[in-house]
Amino acid sequence: MLGPVVAWDESGDLVDLKGPRHRAVLARLIVARGRVVPVSLVVDDLWIDPPAGAKGAVRTFVSALQRALDPQRAARSAARLLVTEGPGYALRAAPESVDAWRFERAVAAAATAAPTRALALLEESLGWWRGPAYAEFAEESWARAEGARLEELRLSAVERRAEARLALGRAAEAVPDLDAHVAEHPWREGAWRLLALALYRSGRQGDALAVLRRARELLAEKLGIDPTAQLTALETDILRRDGRLELDPGRMWERAAAAYDRTVASGARARLESTVGLLRSLAVAGGSGLEEAREQRLATITAAEQLGDPELTARVIGNFDVPGIWTRSDDPEQAALVVAAAERVLAQLPPGDHDTARARLLATIALESRGTRGDRGLQAARESEEIARALDDPALLASALNGVFMHTFYRSGLAPERDAIGRQLITLSARHGFVNFEVLGHLVRLQALGALGDFIGADEHAAAADALAARHERPLVTVFTTWYRAMRAAATGASDAEAEAGYRAAAKLLAGSGMPGLERGILPLALLCLRVSRDRPATFDADTDTDTDWGPYEPWARPHLLLANGRPDEAAVALRRAPDPPRDLLGEALWSLIAHAASAVGDHGLLERARAELAPAAGEIAGAGSGMLTVGLRPVRAGRRRTTCSRRCRPRLRTASPVRTRTPARRVVRGRARRCRSRTGTPDRWPDR
Repeated sequence: MLGPVVAWDESGDLVDLKGPRHRAVLARLIVARGRVVPVSLVVDDLWIDPPAGAKGAVRTFVSALQRALDPQRAARSAARLLVTEGPGYALRAAPESVDAWRFERAVAAAATAAPTRALALLEESLGWWRGPAYAEFAEESWARAEGARLEELRLSAVERRAEARLALGRAAEAVPDLDAHVAEHPWREGAWRLLALALYRSGRQGDALAVLRRARELLAEKLGIDPTAQLTALETDILRRDGRLELDPGRMWERAAAAYDRTVASGARARLESTVGLLRSLAVAGGSGLEEAREQRLATITAAEQLGDPELTARVIGNFDVPGIWTRSDDPEQAALVVAAAERVLAQLPPGDHDTARARLLATIALESRGTRGDRGLQAARESEEIARALDDPALLASALNGVFMHTFYRSGLAPERDAIGRQLITLSARHGFVNFEVLGHLVRLQALGALGDFIGADEHAAAADALAARHERPLVTVFTTWYRAMRAAATGASDAEAEAGYRAAAKLLAGSGMPGLERGILPLALLCLRVSRDRPATFDADTDTDTDWGPYEPWARPHLLLANGRPDEAAVALRRAPDPPRDLLGEALWSLIAHAASAVGDHGLLERARAELAPAAGEIAGAGSGMLTVGLRPVRAGRRRTTCSRRCRPRLRTASPVRTRTPARRVVRGRARRCRSRTGTPDRWPDR
């Protein structure tokens, strides 16, 4: 609707909407925003003097539109998009399928987002405009108000985009668009103010004053009014070169960095501690920041150790308190080096008043030991928490709780325990202003509540995490909330195509995020879990499924890939060779995959092991506790029963599936249904899973 009225299909090709009357009907129903428009009203809106048979013509237009907009609909089946209801018609379009509605949502989101996110939203959404809203129907009485409203929203978006650029120190970029904007819309005083401010911050004080004079003369000459107090005050501030106008973050950073260089000696130990603070901010800044921070962190620790001051080294190691939510390390070798350094410094600290330093080192050991076998990580986490509570140190406790969270995967079914940790983190962090740990608390609860099937509660924490991330510019948070929503859609009945599209869209956010421990293998694993849970073959076409790097998950994926290729014997061998899954966020999902594969190849011993591993999670949704993927809709169940037939067949162990979405009519083994019949004629079938 943001230009001539057109429609595109899923491939981006134009849909043939026939003639102008057809397009007018479509536009009229869009304006109604899902409400029913009576046929009589459509007739009045399309013709000044309706001809005989106008209602029949409208019905013809609607039928043609239904065929064009929903070509896959079977003959005589009910329409799903353009529907007949009561005395008229309604368009049941999804909010994201109408550009005008998407534009409204993007502008609303930008209003509360941080400048970087706001600028991205506004740049993209303003690019959707192809001309005046509703173009050829803009002067029709039924479209005039809606077109004017959208145009006003567009003008506001142009000005908000300029504000975002100014906030990011990109004043010179804002000038050309604002110049054209005020030329086309000279009565918008806010736009004049932004243009003058952008010119001033670009070092063009004279041009800024000239713009304000031009605005004042135009308002007086054409409208006979004086400029607002805001414009007058801005002119005064520019003449005085008021420091309040210097809000360019780039310049402020340069000045502060230069002052630091002049003031703090190059070899001062304070530089090491300052570097840690900078790296901590870099790690949550998005882009390559996290990867760069990891690399520089190890160099900083090495430099601190070389100074031979264990207390300084303890601060350098412990003050890098960047929260972690994923239980697989991005760089295991580097993490091991950090743990080793922390252990060395811990042993070197003299006895006495160093509890805070010890607790931070222990929290670091716990966090960097994630995904490793052994008890040292959990032991360090609990000891750190104990010290933090004894000292009544909120910041220290937040770090310690993060370490404890990383080690609550020693068995399945611990989602309630993790939920309690998330609740503590949120309460503690909100009270003391620990934004990063408050976000962590919401993500922890999102995962835990997803495992427990409380998606309404999980949705609230996803929204809270997104709001904090937007306000405080934490772009990596969006990666986790987007993956959660993809998982939620898969778990709550989205079609196969929709679920897979959700996972693929989420995976795109991982590129360049600096989180290889999360990125590698997660997309194909999510797609595999989806297909297995829905009894679909685990087939991956090398030409279309480009993301088939299984990474660390290859041992548990291979049996399913072999089964899908009709090689059950090889699948059974691969399954026996697969190691026990690591005790982390994906442990339950991987055990569920083992259970499915064991059932398919008839390995009842391994199936029983998987059942025992998953039994503590009997009330949870398999795999959903990862916040990334799920292996089925139903909760893990521990029930089982034995059946025998009367022809001396061995007992068959029937174990309820850890994850099931539907039960086939019979168990299929190696491509054919197997059953035996007792002497009484009663069939005795193989277990369905």
